[in-house]
Amino acid sequence: MVPAIEDASIDTTTANGRLIFAFFTGLAEFKHELIVERTRAGLESTRACGRHDGRPFKMTPARLRLTQAALGRPETEVAEPGVPRQTLYRHVTSKGEIRPDGETLLARWARAAS
Repeated sequence: MVPAIEDASIDTTTANGRLIFAFFTGLAEFKHELIVERTRAGLESTRACGRHDGRPFKMTPARLRLTQAALGRPETEVAEPGVPRQTLYRHVTSKGEIRPDGETLLARWARAAS
């Protein structure tokens, strides 16, 4: 029969308590560093394969070209389902010209296609 442990707390006022506390702290830090190291290695591996991590992009080259054509005509009101207005204007100016984020989007999709 195993005796019941009445007081399972660590008394950090004694040398033994501080040693046990330091040991558990060291194990927790070691485990945390292992998780961080493995996460970074996984992200690097994903990027090396050409994939990106995170949420998929709402804006596609087809939507970009459609928005660019629509904004080129002054009577057109921009409303693309599934893409917020802010995202549209981040990629295309109000005159239908492609902004730097739009250029980056097209370059990224061209690299992925090849």
